[in-house]
Amino acid sequence: MTAPTTARPTGTDKLLVDVDGAVAVITFNNPAKRNAMSVEMRSALPAVLAALQDDPEVRVVVLTGAGDKAFVSGADISEFGDRRTSPEARAQFDEAARTADAAWRVLDKPVIAMIRGFCMGGGLLTALQADIRIASDDSQFGVPAARLGLGYGYGGVSALTRLVGPAWTAELLVSARRFSAAEALAMGLVNRVVPVARLREEVMELAGSIAQNAPLTVTACKAALREAGRSPEHRDLGRVEALVEACFRSDDYREGQAAFAEKRPPVFNGH
Repeated sequence: MTAPTTARPTGTDKLLVDVDGAVAVITFNNPAKRNAMSVEMRSALPAVLAALQDDPEVRVVVLTGAGDKAFVSGADISEFGDRRTSPEARAQFDEAARTADAAWRVLDKPVIAMIRGFCMGGGLLTALQADIRIASDDSQFGVPAARLGLGYGYGGVSALTRLVGPAWTAELLVSARRFSAAEALAMGLVNRVVPVARLREEVMELAGSIAQNAPLTVTACKAALREAGRSPEHRDLGRVEALVEACFRSDDYREGQAAFAEKRPPVFNGH
């Protein structure tokens, strides 16, 4: 019998966390505004991610948006007047963003973005925090900063450039137009595009298969991928080497060999 899905507290009803076995689903829950990312939601994220990082039962994290209209349609523009206009307010906004980014960097469990509908601006940056992005065929992507007149920081530009290259990043940023799911797939922004009716099934199937793999190996792979995206002088290759060595010294390594020899599925415990 499988364990029931359990809801975890987040401090806000705009951000939901449900854990089903080894898979945690974070839902951006602001459907009235197409899941626009409010300051309240952004502020709750670090504690949510820290709790999932510390939970040994959680092996995969899935990100999604409530309803069928949007993953995250961007930052909540209605808050810009009070929270993103004066230098002091912008400094607070940017500090909250840095805190959230730092929490993402500490999370060493694989993250899958399940994208349906609008994935725009800050929503696109949130999707970039995922290791794998799977989109429905009715999804739309874009960065509307140039139509709003706001400055787009180096971090977002750099993240986009690393993923899709400078030419596609330039078009995304300076055109401010919406890109179809097919275009997102062509530029490498998403891993795959699937019919709407199959989106959740395919994402959860992938999450489940990852959760069955050796956690120490998955962690080592994610760490190596993260370091590969950094400039050489900032790479912590020592940590990657330590994580790889931990795999070879683990019970899971011996379990993997035994399961292969016995022609049965392995049962990994992360030790």
